[in-house]
Amino acid sequence: MSSNFRHHLLSLSLLVGVAAPWVATAQAPISNVGSGSVEDRVTQLERISNAHSQLLTQLQQQLSDSQRDIDTLRGQIQENQYQLSQVVERQKQIYQQMDSLSQGSSNSTAGGAAATDSAGAAAASTSAGAAATTTAPASTGDENSDYNAAVSLALEKKQYDEAIASFQSFIKQYPKSTYQPNANYWLGQLYYNKGKKDDAAYYYAVVVKNFPKSPKSSDAMYKVGVIMQDKGQNDKAKAVYQQVIKQYPSTDAAKQAQKRLSSL
Repeated sequence: MSSNFRHHLLSLSLLVGVAAPWVATAQAPISNVGSGSVEDRVTQLERISNAHSQLLTQLQQQLSDSQRDIDTLRGQIQENQYQLSQVVERQKQIYQQMDSLSQGSSNSTAGGAAATDSAGAAAASTSAGAAATTTAPASTGDENSDYNAAVSLALEKKQYDEAIASFQSFIKQYPKSTYQPNANYWLGQLYYNKGKKDDAAYYYAVVVKNFPKSPKSSDAMYKVGVIMQDKGQNDKAKAVYQQVIKQYPSTDAAKQAQKRLSSL
């Protein structure tokens, strides 16, 4: 047997050790490699090598498929992040537009926690009749659609009476909706814009009393103070402003309350 042949045979023998994990898939078991003629052993080693290559190909295909799935998931995550950022930005715009409806304060925001008793008492006689005489648009049965329709009436169509009726209908139809704080805040803004400050104070107070963790709660409390001040009830206004500063010290509402307090 020549030296080259022995070298070739040695290389094939080493391949047996590499292919050991895939013995089960080989057409000929390694235990039989040592028996038979040289040609038979070479043929068996070739079969093992081929099985090894097939498994490697399968593993590469699985890896490629996994990478494709990862890329797809990454794309979906990026799309979801973009959509979420759009929702957040839209919500900011809505808050800004809500505040722009208020007259008399450049940064007007709503409601009254400490002033809940004052606002509630002032609005007690009018809250029962606060429902708008204008008929609200027919409900779709979907809270997102109904809420957006009410917002559209106020912001885009400027149909304020219809918006009031729509928000009041929304509050009654969806008592557990996450939009409840915003719907009440909207009513406060709309009534304040119409000059019906007692009704406005009532809805602002609802935001603070029933939804103290809402982002609009601090604004609502500050707005009750503004209404008290507008009505000449400066002592009550001071108490509300002080409560805003104490309860919501890091908010814009607290900064505005401090300015108002300093001027009283």
